[in-house]
Amino acid sequence: LSIGYAACHWCHVMAHESFEDDEVAAAMNAGFVCIKVDREERPDIDAVYMNATVALTGQGGWPMTCFLTPDGRPFFCGTYYPKAGFLQLLSAVSATWRDRRSEVEQASDQISGELRSMVSGLPDADLQIEPELLNHAVAAVLRDEDAEHGGFGGAPKFPPSALLEALLRHWERTGSPRALAAVQRAGAAMARGGMYDQLAGGFARYSVDNAWVVPHFEKMLYDNALLLRFYAHWARRTGDELAGRVAGETARFLLNELADADMFTSSLDADAAGREGSTYVWTPGQLKEVLGSDDGHWAASVFGVTEAGTFEAGASVLQLPNDPDDPGRFARVRTALLAARLTRPQPGRDDKVVTAWNGLAITALAEASVALNAPELGDAAAACATALVGLHLVDGRLRRASLGGRVGESAA
Repeated sequence: LSIGYAACHWCHVMAHESFEDDEVAAAMNAGFVCIKVDREERPDIDAVYMNATVALTGQGGWPMTCFLTPDGRPFFCGTYYPKAGFLQLLSAVSATWRDRRSEVEQASDQISGELRSMVSGLPDADLQIEPELLNHAVAAVLRDEDAEHGGFGGAPKFPPSALLEALLRHWERTGSPRALAAVQRAGAAMARGGMYDQLAGGFARYSVDNAWVVPHFEKMLYDNALLLRFYAHWARRTGDELAGRVAGETARFLLNELADADMFTSSLDADAAGREGSTYVWTPGQLKEVLGSDDGHWAASVFGVTEAGTFEAGASVLQLPNDPDDPGRFARVRTALLAARLTRPQPGRDDKVVTAWNGLAITALAEASVALNAPELGDAAAACATALVGLHLVDGRLRRASLGGRVGESAA
């Protein structure tokens, strides 16, 4: 069983290295029934086997590679394997299944039992959430803050949208300056770092480093919907100008790059023409080629583009450590760079329309419409809701996803 998703860089790598390779395909087809699952179409299946993968290896990720008994019980799990390692693994699993099947059955029974116990150990739904418990949770979260770079924990850093929403609400309830400071540090760091698209708006999925410099370049609808909502709330509740600007640009990213008629598609790939991030990164020479010497030098300073680079082969991801002192020049430079970027190979788009993710986008656009006094965003939210219900509500039940106007069979 291989589970992945369209925008995942390493899913593409493993597909090209292994699943499209004749030698690997022969080995797979000789010894296995091969199943490929899109985690966005079947998150229920993904959740079961991700729990197994984390339990067995201590970490998860995609592409997720699981070996199962014929009745679907996992007995060996991992993530990405290069071709040579994957061929060795296929051979070893085949031999183990053939010669030591009782051990495989015993392992799969044990893993299945552990997964059942994880489900049965969920908290009581009647648990009362009291202010004291919330205060304790906030204190624990703030102890984990990276006060230097913003956010929580170390690399890789994912945007903690729900956590920042919770801290913002805690600040409103209690007036806690520590909670608001943590929100401001994380929100500014993400918006000024390389994870945010400084030219077109919208956020990449996560940062590979702890300073929010280099992203994993895929852009997901659900991340951007959640982040749009957070930045809109931050802007409305505090009047922060950076939050308002980023909320507006992220909303425009949804409408410009992910919209398909009135609904929203799922994601943009990390890769373009087989190279991760190639659409988005720049060298000082490329800036000067597009903008001329003076503006190119200025843009390199503004966006943190250096000769050494922050990414690969001397290229840099654009950052915006500070607002430039010449807004007119900045707007002109951004427009020229974005136009030049559009002539490069562009990331592929996953055109699936996922019901739940569109629901997040509807909520975010509606709330951003109020926060930013932008009625057109409310109109977009209403149009999406109408189209989504019209296509995805079938016989009284919401379907999970559609593609090209054809709705899938799975329930939402």
